[in-house]
Amino acid sequence: MKQLILLLLLFGVSQTPVNQQDFYSKLSNAALSIVNPNVRYDADYTKIAYPNGDVAKDRGVCTDVVIRSYRKLGIDLQKEVHEDMAANFSKYPKSWGL
Repeated sequence: MKQLILLLLLFGVSQTPVNQQDFYSKLSNAALSIVNPNVRYDADYTKIAYPNGDVAKDRGVCTDVVIRSYRKLGIDLQKEVHEDMAANFSKYPKSWGL
Protein backbone atom coordinates (compact mmCIF):
# COMPACT_ATOMS: atom_id res chain seq x y z
CA MET A 1 0.00 0.00 0.00
CA LYS A 2 2.76 2.46 0.93
CA GLN A 3 4.61 1.74 -2.30
CA LEU A 4 1.46 2.25 -4.38
CA ILE A 5 0.76 5.61 -2.73
CA LEU A 6 4.34 6.69 -3.24
CA LEU A 7 4.21 5.75 -6.93
CA LEU A 8 0.91 7.56 -7.44
CA LEU A 9 2.13 10.72 -5.75
CA LEU A 10 5.50 10.76 -7.48
CA PHE A 11 4.30 9.97 -11.02
CA GLY A 12 6.09 12.27 -13.40
CA VAL A 13 8.51 13.78 -10.89
CA SER A 14 11.55 13.17 -13.09
CA GLN A 15 10.22 15.67 -15.65
CA THR A 16 9.34 18.46 -13.21
CA PRO A 17 11.27 21.50 -11.96
CA VAL A 18 13.13 21.25 -8.65
CA ASN A 19 10.49 23.16 -6.65
CA GLN A 20 7.83 20.72 -7.88
CA GLN A 21 10.07 17.80 -6.94
CA ASP A 22 10.31 19.28 -3.44
CA PHE A 23 6.51 19.57 -3.30
CA TYR A 24 6.05 15.97 -4.46
CA SER A 25 8.59 14.78 -1.93
CA LYS A 26 6.75 16.60 0.87
CA LEU A 27 3.42 15.24 -0.39
CA SER A 28 4.68 11.66 -0.50
CA ASN A 29 6.20 12.00 2.97
CA ALA A 30 2.88 13.36 4.25
CA ALA A 31 1.03 10.40 2.71
CA LEU A 32 3.42 7.88 4.20
CA SER A 33 3.12 9.54 7.61
CA ILE A 34 -0.65 9.04 7.77
CA VAL A 35 -0.98 5.52 6.38
CA ASN A 36 -2.39 3.56 9.30
CA PRO A 37 -3.20 -0.15 9.16
CA ASN A 38 -5.81 0.39 11.89
CA VAL A 39 -7.97 2.67 9.71
CA ARG A 40 -11.14 0.94 8.59
CA TYR A 41 -11.49 1.61 4.90
CA ASP A 42 -15.09 1.68 3.71
CA ALA A 43 -17.06 3.29 0.93
CA ASP A 44 -20.02 4.47 3.05
CA TYR A 45 -21.21 7.97 2.22
CA THR A 46 -20.62 10.35 5.10
CA LYS A 47 -21.70 13.98 5.11
CA ILE A 48 -18.78 16.20 6.12
CA ALA A 49 -18.35 19.84 7.05
CA TYR A 50 -17.17 22.45 4.54
CA PRO A 51 -14.43 23.61 4.33
CA ASN A 52 -11.90 21.25 5.92
CA GLY A 53 -14.43 18.47 6.34
CA ASP A 54 -13.22 14.96 7.07
CA VAL A 55 -14.57 11.60 8.12
CA ALA A 56 -13.56 10.16 11.49
CA LYS A 57 -9.80 9.55 11.72
CA ASP A 58 -10.36 5.80 12.09
CA ARG A 59 -12.27 5.59 8.79
CA GLY A 60 -11.64 6.42 5.20
CA VAL A 61 -11.08 5.29 1.63
CA CYS A 62 -8.02 5.61 -0.60
CA THR A 63 -8.95 9.16 -1.60
CA ASP A 64 -8.89 10.20 2.05
CA VAL A 65 -5.17 9.40 2.11
CA VAL A 66 -4.65 11.83 -0.76
CA ILE A 67 -6.94 14.49 0.75
CA ARG A 68 -5.35 14.23 4.20
CA SER A 69 -1.86 14.32 2.69
CA TYR A 70 -2.60 17.60 0.92
CA ARG A 71 -4.08 18.99 4.13
CA LYS A 72 -0.80 18.30 5.90
CA LEU A 73 0.71 20.70 3.36
CA GLY A 74 -1.96 23.33 3.98
CA ILE A 75 -4.04 22.58 0.86
CA ASP A 76 -7.76 21.81 1.27
CA LEU A 77 -8.71 19.79 -1.84
CA GLN A 78 -12.37 19.82 -0.80
CA LYS A 79 -12.36 23.62 -0.98
CA GLU A 80 -10.23 23.77 -4.15
CA VAL A 81 -12.46 21.32 -6.06
CA HIS A 82 -15.65 22.99 -4.83
CA GLU A 83 -14.46 26.42 -5.91
CA ASP A 84 -13.27 25.13 -9.28
CA MET A 85 -16.56 23.34 -9.91
CA ALA A 86 -18.49 26.46 -8.95
CA ALA A 87 -16.44 28.57 -11.38
CA ASN A 88 -16.16 26.03 -14.21
CA PHE A 89 -19.09 23.62 -13.86
CA SER A 90 -19.81 23.60 -17.59
CA LYS A 91 -16.35 22.07 -18.21
CA TYR A 92 -17.05 19.04 -15.98
CA PRO A 93 -18.46 15.75 -17.35
CA LYS A 94 -22.22 15.73 -17.82
CA SER A 95 -22.55 12.02 -16.97
CA TRP A 96 -22.50 12.58 -13.18
CA GLY A 97 -26.20 13.41 -13.00
CA LEU A 98 -25.56 16.68 -11.15
